Amino acid sequence: MLAIGEFSRLTHLSVCTLRRYHDAGLLEPATVDPASGYRYYTADQIPTAQVIHRLRELDVPLPDVQRILRSPDPSTRAGLVSDHLQRLESELDRTRAAVASLRRLLRPEPAPLDVELRAVPATTVAAVEDDVEHDHVLDWYAGAMAELDAVVRQPTGPPGGLYDNALFETGRGHLLVYRTTAHPPHSGRVHPLTLPAVELAVTTHVGEHDDIDVTYGELGAWVVRNALVVAGPVRETYVVGPRDTAEPAAWRTQIGWPVFRMAQP
Repeated sequence: MLAIGEFSRLTHLSVCTLRRYHDAGLLEPATVDPASGYRYYTADQIPTAQVIHRLRELDVPLPDVQRILRSPDPSTRAGLVSDHLQRLESELDRTRAAVASLRRLLRPEPAPLDVELRAVPATTVAAVEDDVEHDHVLDWYAGAMAELDAVVRQPTGPPGGLYDNALFETGRGHLLVYRTTAHPPHSGRVHPLTLPAVELAVTTHVGEHDDIDVTYGELGAWVVRNALVVAGPVRETYVVGPRDTAEPAAWRTQIGWPVFRMAQP
């Protein structure tokens, strides 16, 4: 038998932590002296203590730790751990995006924005469109683009999307993704469409989309400074993206705001 102090040294868990795990029913001592209340452990309990320690380092909630330890099925235990790791990865992605945006926003001298006013003619495309919740945009985009890739055999340009203003203002709005092609098919959700001619204020976002909101803000400020008014849904063109290269630094996304000039007083 190992006294609690000895067990603490072997597992790198403090005596206080071991007592807390005992009270929570996570790791009960092999025996407790009824007279003194001293806790004693066995060497066989060391791996269990180490598993608990690792799970808590990953911020697995105590009730989930209990379910993992008490599950007799290895696949169930693995599934519970996997679910939590996926949640951690999602939180890490959000943290990474926030850090990237803050670094750009806090630069002492922001790089000058390269903006082009571009007249875009009416364009024939194969499109998928729907009203989408803002939180579901990425999943919806992936499914819609997969449908387009499956049926558009000879695209004549990079893929793109139109994002309704309401998507940003109210959290739900119309979203349209497309592939330019001379002969758009009609298959499933994919249908032919002619995008109207438009004048765009265009800039290019470089890299991942973690801080694309900063590029949006810089382009919006440029539009205001140049006495322009946004006149329709934002257009994005995915010139280079994950479908082209696994290197995020090489990604290029053009952001185009439909604009017209305000009348001068």
